[in-house]
Amino acid sequence: MSRAPQAPSEAQAGHGEAQAGHGEAQGIDWAALDQAALAARERAYAPYSGYAVGAAIVVRSGRVFTGCNVENASYGLTICAERSAIVQMVAAGERDPVALTVATSGPVLGSPCGMCRQTLAEFARDLPIRLIAAGGDAPPRGTSLSTLLPDAFGAAALAR
Repeated sequence: MSRAPQAPSEAQAGHGEAQAGHGEAQGIDWAALDQAALAARERAYAPYSGYAVGAAIVVRSGRVFTGCNVENASYGLTICAERSAIVQMVAAGERDPVALTVATSGPVLGSPCGMCRQTLAEFARDLPIRLIAAGGDAPPRGTSLSTLLPDAFGAAALAR
């Protein structure tokens, strides 16, 4: 887990950066979340694909949780950065993410995979997400979990 500056004041929020534009996205310190995701990306273990990914999730309390991808020779055991960050969040007793940054290499921005999208949807259906490239190889792009996974499977489907 790493810590970044807490949510900014209204005067600091939204200074021309690509914002997700959903719900609480206006109060997010995207620059700090980006830096946390980039730092996590540097710690990725990706000896097989060479594709390092970092993620940073800020929760309602202001705490920031980071994760990186950890590959395994048995490919199916690999864990993605986004799920790694969610595991850190849950292990710390938090359950209420409000924004996510995912950092990959450019020039094409990477997006959370299907497993990560479904895992994120367990905790927030309309999570603002910012996709960035290390080294600024591509302009940041804002999106949301509800855009990436519009019909997420959820607990309601399991109701008896």
